[in-house]
Amino acid sequence: MASLTYELTLAGLAVGSAAALTGIGLVVTYRATGVLNLAHGAVAMVCAYVLRGLVVDRGWPLPLAALVTLLAVAPALGLALDRGVFRPLALRGSNPAQTLVATIGVFVLLVGGAVLLWGPGARDDAPVLLGDDPWAQLAAVLALACAVGAVTRWTRFGRELRAVVDNRPLAVLAGIDADRVAAAGWAFGSFTAGLTGVLLAPYVRLDPYGMPLLVVEVIAVAVIARMRSLPVAIGAALAIGVAQAQLTRLHPEGWAGPLLQAVGANLFVVALLVAALVLPGIGGKGRDALPPPARATRVPTALWLVVGVLLLLPLGLAGSDLHTAVQVPALAVILLSLVVVTGRGGQIALGQAAYAGLGALFTALLATAGVPTLLALVLAVPMVAVTGLLTGWPAIRRHGLALALATLAVGVAVSRFVLTQPYATAGLELGRPAGFSDDRAFYALELVVLAGCLALVAALRRGRTGRALAALRDHEPGAEAAGVRVPRLKLLAFVLGAALAALGGGLLGVGLRAFDPEAYDPVRGLLWFAAVLVLGADSLLTPLAAAALLTTLDAGPQAGTAAALIGLLATLTARLPPLTNLLPPPHSQPPPRRKGQPGTGPADIGPPDIDQADASQATTGPADASQAGGRAVVHGPPAADGAAPPTGRPAPLPTTRTGGAGGNPRPAEGRAHDHGPPAATGRPAPLPTTRTAGGHTHDRRPPPAEAPARPGLHVHDLTLTYPGGVTALSHVTLGLSPARVTALVGPNGAGKSTLFDCLAGTLRPRHGQGRVTLDGADITHRSAHARTRLGIARTFQRLAVFPSLTVEENVRLGEEQKGGRGDPAAVERSLRLFGLDGPVRHRAAADLPTGTLRRVELARALAGRPHTLLLDEPAAGLDAAETAALARILAALAADGLTVLVVEHDPDLVAGIAHTVHTMDGGRILS
Repeated sequence: MASLTYELTLAGLAVGSAAALTGIGLVVTYRATGVLNLAHGAVAMVCAYVLRGLVVDRGWPLPLAALVTLLAVAPALGLALDRGVFRPLALRGSNPAQTLVATIGVFVLLVGGAVLLWGPGARDDAPVLLGDDPWAQLAAVLALACAVGAVTRWTRFGRELRAVVDNRPLAVLAGIDADRVAAAGWAFGSFTAGLTGVLLAPYVRLDPYGMPLLVVEVIAVAVIARMRSLPVAIGAALAIGVAQAQLTRLHPEGWAGPLLQAVGANLFVVALLVAALVLPGIGGKGRDALPPPARATRVPTALWLVVGVLLLLPLGLAGSDLHTAVQVPALAVILLSLVVVTGRGGQIALGQAAYAGLGALFTALLATAGVPTLLALVLAVPMVAVTGLLTGWPAIRRHGLALALATLAVGVAVSRFVLTQPYATAGLELGRPAGFSDDRAFYALELVVLAGCLALVAALRRGRTGRALAALRDHEPGAEAAGVRVPRLKLLAFVLGAALAALGGGLLGVGLRAFDPEAYDPVRGLLWFAAVLVLGADSLLTPLAAAALLTTLDAGPQAGTAAALIGLLATLTARLPPLTNLLPPPHSQPPPRRKGQPGTGPADIGPPDIDQADASQATTGPADASQAGGRAVVHGPPAADGAAPPTGRPAPLPTTRTGGAGGNPRPAEGRAHDHGPPAATGRPAPLPTTRTAGGHTHDRRPPPAEAPARPGLHVHDLTLTYPGGVTALSHVTLGLSPARVTALVGPNGAGKSTLFDCLAGTLRPRHGQGRVTLDGADITHRSAHARTRLGIARTFQRLAVFPSLTVEENVRLGEEQKGGRGDPAAVERSLRLFGLDGPVRHRAAADLPTGTLRRVELARALAGRPHTLLLDEPAAGLDAAETAALARILAALAADGLTVLVVEHDPDLVAGIAHTVHTMDGGRILS
């Protein structure tokens, strides 16, 4: 028994040493470049093939071949990746999610290239570099780790590396060549990948698909180390390797025995799953998400007709050509799931192949049990949707890199523990539905299903949910501030994506009349993801083109052509836009012009001209507003997009009650407020100021007489401490009252933005560290979107508009997400209030200047009819005229009963509108 334990320990150390090398390479590369290199396994595979080719095919001595492979080929490959792929991305300021997509492209390119060069088959004659002694491998790993630690700690390059890791822009300003540091990181990372490949090759299958995926699994050790600590990565790798080897001696019985045995044999997959779903995720929130498309595109009707004709052409084929064409609609449905999750929702979903495989597996299981095939397919879809719900729930709170790892871990786990296990797939029979056994008839059925799925996704994209998904993709914090229930929406996208993938996977299995687990391999899932990104993830044309391209190339004489081509295009994301960007932009169709309305030239974008009577009212003061029929006229911001200043007369907004935390009026607090156009025009006269001996400005004018004193939004004894012990807020108490503008001023780092985020729900203190109340009700732990639905709207210092949506869609989103039955007329009133009701309403927000976008953000906030408005530096990026117009609107909104909090550095704006000014410093309110 002791001998067996020792032998298994040695075997585990051998595997753990190779995993430790992977961890070292990934950590060093990430620390030097900020890139999570998913292509690490593909580099390892290529180096293993090169060594085998030099030794076995060309007869080189093993030591010489190893030196050439590890010290020349591997570093050269890393330098090529740095110069050709990742440095251009860094120069363009690409975020971590974009570089992650590039690493997927490199992965797919190297896999496809290996298949083209060496064929798809496995090789079992790879040379053994360090012999069978695992202690030698462990010694090599420890020596390499010590060398890295010594270089990092005691050399000039190590100091430069630490500086680049801590703050790359500051390091560059200090004279450090960050590109040289990144190049060294890529060269070293490729060297460790090559060493991993040549050590693993003799003990695993050397093939273009198996080894890269095996190395992907051991990314778990780098994630456990938080992509920083080499000792933690090495320790985790050795511990998991030894534990996995020891578990092979167990032979559990019963119905769960095969599953438990599979878990024991794939412990690195379990570690990856736990690390990706349970441990704190790497990356951050917001900046490491996929960016929105550069511009919206429109598929011309003529092109759709051409695509339809091309899809119908296979009905005239026969034999193998028709049999190959049967795969196209099924694969298109699978890829359509990526359009929903990734293209529209902006989420990096790398596990769609698993849901497609589960759809095929459940269909086969039900059909084998006697259920008619078509009914089995229909039943399999909700079954996989439930699986998507269960697997998506722990992943939806992840962002960017962490989400990518979580979805990849789910995909690998499903493949390893279910799709490739005999206990789940043995004895399956899968045939065609009755009446559709012929390829031509089944292809026609697939076209009908595909058309229905395209119509469903098209309706989703055009509707309320589609706008919310686009907002989530464009700016997640902004979407949450607009009232979008982000976790619920992400879960909906994942469930719908899983259902579509299951439907496509089931169709694919039925079309092939067999369940083939290799058709749903995680590597194939990465290929599908790359293909959709390359062609344009938010276009309905993409899944059709990608499915036809992949199927055609895979059916050609050269295996691997599809992967090589898609991978090459994916690595060029810094230079080539998605191919669907070649399509024309959508042409908006504004409403017909009324008599006297200006045209739609650049100088005419704005509201229609007013008549003479309206013009005379536009210059009236507050006293004149009531004499003009009680209808107020507001001078909005001057149009930075070429519009005339908004001088029309917007209709009054409906009265709403603001009492109660839930928006329901209370007897003592049930005063109705009209949150529509302000009741006064013109910039308010400068307010008298009262200063204390310390120079702090205090309350300077009483609230309007019509605003009774009542509870509003308050913070009570609020303290907030960031991880690391930095106290951002210390025992802050603040109250906001209706019909008043409260301003927060103070130096940078005073805590203003932190307090603002606590009021908005972006940050929430721990229990016992203060409370936030709304009309007396505790909302301390309510989320940002929940507070928006309670009537607390906010804007951002950095614009939080959704560039892929039009101006009208941006504003409509604020009205749609407030909960309950909507009031579409509120959108029109908000657009008119800010001078956005002209042709500019149909323009994409990505095409507009800062002044207009500030109006769009404010209009979206007011479209939900809030009772409290939180503004974080609303004048940032505005010129003097735009700031003056903004001051007029804010003062009038407060006069109309709105509660307004402004965090602002512009003293003129604060002096012109604020009833109360609080000065903050050091996390405290000084006055």
